[in-house]
Amino acid sequence: MSFSNFARSGALAAILLATPFAAPAFAQSAPAPLIAQGCAGCHGQAGEGIVGASPPIAGYGRDAMIASFSAFAANERPGTIMNRIARGYTDAEIAALADYFSSLR
Repeated sequence: MSFSNFARSGALAAILLATPFAAPAFAQSAPAPLIAQGCAGCHGQAGEGIVGASPPIAGYGRDAMIASFSAFAANERPGTIMNRIARGYTDAEIAALADYFSSLR
C-alpha cells in the first residue's frame, strides 16, 4: 500500500489520534509547569506578577485560585481578559494550576 493510499484509508488519522501527542490526551496529562506557561505572559514566568500590569499569583492560596477561576469563568469577577481565559481550562487543569502556584513563593 502506498503512503497516499494509506493516508486516504483513514488509518493514518486513526494512528495519529491514538498517539500520546494528540491534543486531548496531551492536555489531560500535561504537567502543571507546562500548563502554567499560559499564565507567564501576564503574571510573570514564576507567577511573580508584572508591576502595573497584573498581580502576582505565586503563593496564592489553592482554594482561592480555584474560586477566582470559577468567578472569572462565570463573569462574577471583573477582569480584562481572565473571564475569557478561565473558560478555556478544565477543572483538572485549574486544580493543577492552583496546586502549582500555591506551592511557589
